[in-house]
Amino acid sequence: MNSPMLLAVLVNNSPVESVAKTFGVNWSHLSAQVISFSIVCAILYRFAYRPILKMLDERRNQIAQGLSDSEAIRAELARTEAQRHEVLLRAHEQARSLIEEAREAAARLREEEIQKTHAASEQILSHARELAGREHEHMLAELKQEVGGLVVKTTAAVAHKVLTSEDQRRLIEEATRHLAA
Repeated sequence: MNSPMLLAVLVNNSPVESVAKTFGVNWSHLSAQVISFSIVCAILYRFAYRPILKMLDERRNQIAQGLSDSEAIRAELARTEAQRHEVLLRAHEQARSLIEEAREAAARLREEEIQKTHAASEQILSHARELAGREHEHMLAELKQEVGGLVVKTTAAVAHKVLTSEDQRRLIEEATRHLAA
């Protein structure tokens, strides 16, 4: 049913008409106001309410997106923090390993230097002993010659005779044999 027919039925109905007259209802004004109100409602719905609903829906979506983004950021931050912690642990382990290797290398180097120093000192001692042995033998040879010369001079002085070079050689050899023994 359309609204003019409904109005006609309502107007012809006597109890409604009596109540309407009691309250002073003018049906033509009421229908005009209903139509005006419906037009205003339609315009407000179309140009105000729908854009506001659309804006609220967009805002709701933005908030939901922001919340999901913040959750993703929190998850990414937690993952990044875990990676950072892992990297720090690896770096700490590598540093500890490098320090241990450096200590081992230092100990090895110290041991090598000690061995080199011992070898050098042994070489110096050996060389010194060799030099001392040569010097000792050289001194003994000089001593034998001097003693041999003294024996010859002493023998010549005691014997009062001049010894030949052959006699001197023979006496020096005998004195040398006695000194060596």
